[in-house]
Amino acid sequence: MLNLIKSIFISTFPVVALAIAGWSALQMTQTGFSWQYAGAFLASFPIVLFFALVFLNKKPRTSANLMPWTITIFLGLLLSIIGLTANNGSPVSLAAGANSMWLMYVFWYSRFNDRATNSILKVGQTLPDFALEDANAKPVSVSNFNGNPSIYMFYRGNWCPLCMAQIKEIANQYKELEKRGVNMVLVSPQPHKYTAALAKKFQVGFHFLVDKGNQVAKQLNILGKNGLPFGFQVLGYESDTVMPTIIITDKNGKILFADLTDNYRVRPEPSTFLAVLDGEI
Repeated sequence: MLNLIKSIFISTFPVVALAIAGWSALQMTQTGFSWQYAGAFLASFPIVLFFALVFLNKKPRTSANLMPWTITIFLGLLLSIIGLTANNGSPVSLAAGANSMWLMYVFWYSRFNDRATNSILKVGQTLPDFALEDANAKPVSVSNFNGNPSIYMFYRGNWCPLCMAQIKEIANQYKELEKRGVNMVLVSPQPHKYTAALAKKFQVGFHFLVDKGNQVAKQLNILGKNGLPFGFQVLGYESDTVMPTIIITDKNGKILFADLTDNYRVRPEPSTFLAVLDGEI
């Protein structure tokens, strides 16, 4: 139930912030400048801008607590309080609401719980065998990748801008990975047609695979129950998805590195992967 609430929250939060910013701007155009409405605008518009930049800037990661954004949004609330008048407290309420939702996004929605308790993906253990499907729904066993080091990237789907930016970042390191003989295995529970489109877009020697029904995510304890933003089901995605996960194995399938991030916005750099493969970490 909690994850379902998160799914609904992330679909409505940016829309509510946009509504507050638009209403505040409209009030100032109609009644003139006021600190109250300016504060409500400052508390909400950065939220809209943040999500726009996530989709447009193609950056694969952010800081954990987004402090510059948080401080700016909080200043909006302070401005609204400073301009408070006895007969109009609604802008303050809206600014306070925007702040509350932002803090929920940063410290509640963005976080995963209990990932550190995963006993399956421990460094030094052998990665369990599992079966996936390629973009044409043909079965692929993880044992096919033994004999060379492998990087497994479990990503949520083409709908996730941070995932897409991270794949692009890794694709830019294709030559370095190729020199090291690495199998780059990209795994998502999304429909096959989206995986096929992604493979066509990047045109690199990676393995673009599908975890149908999240069977492998369940096996590895990395399932993101109700992790899809509410409403995206109409595009053919399932409500359950996978928590972003990176696993690096040696040629025998022994786990050398596992990034089980507890924040979907915090992801490792490709330089970390190369350092692990080169034995520097």
